[in-house]
Amino acid sequence: MTTQTTEATRAQAGPRVRTEPNARRVRVFFGGEAVADSSATIYLFETGHLPVYYFPRADVRFDLLEPTSHHTRCPYKGEASYYDVVVGSRRVENAVWAYPAPIDSVPELKDYVAFYWNKADAWFEEDDEVFKHPRDPYHRVDVLSSSRHVEVRVNGVLVADTRRPRLLFETGLPVRYYIPKLDVRLDLLEPTATRSRCPYKGEAVYWSVRAGDEVHADIAWGYPAPIAEAPKIENLVAFYNEKVDITVDGVPQERPATPWS
Repeated sequence: MTTQTTEATRAQAGPRVRTEPNARRVRVFFGGEAVADSSATIYLFETGHLPVYYFPRADVRFDLLEPTSHHTRCPYKGEASYYDVVVGSRRVENAVWAYPAPIDSVPELKDYVAFYWNKADAWFEEDDEVFKHPRDPYHRVDVLSSSRHVEVRVNGVLVADTRRPRLLFETGLPVRYYIPKLDVRLDLLEPTATRSRCPYKGEAVYWSVRAGDEVHADIAWGYPAPIAEAPKIENLVAFYNEKVDITVDGVPQERPATPWS
């Protein structure tokens, strides 16, 4: 569970593309090989996009890269050249790009390269694996204990009722209400095979909710083993505000419009 970074909002008063140093060690793996390993990456922030790690050329295994004929052009960075990653008998096409002659506003990109996140096998910040996309240093996740009275209904059926929720506030998302399982009608929840990964919380498991004769697929989730930064939501249950009816302290909450609506 995650969403686009708020860089678009921050950049309204600044440049469309900017870079920032990152002191964390970042590694990217293909076929068990660390193709890039650096403690001197930079973040590239671009309006409307997630941040991207750029690696100094000196910290990239160019012996495992082969240049291709593929090129693209960005009006804010310049013309990009691409490389295949070749590890043993495996080839990952156009997995790496670089701007050998970037436009004047981002000259620093000349000495860096970047990797497509989903084409790599694994990413690590220091020794912690990072899932789905880079962590935005300006993205916050706060989990607060609360005594609010939260009720969750699906098609009029009361599925959860608690006065001890934990409220998760995440940059760019509606409030999520995490509820102890003892306060959830677990008899109405059916586990599914769906899984998702969030760089800020970990791997989520999902449930469908059976309300009357209808099954509402994958509208509840939880983190059985969240990453160390998000321990307060361990083994709790949350529901998509966009798909259920939530009442907080007797006040019905509007269904927000998000990518999960």
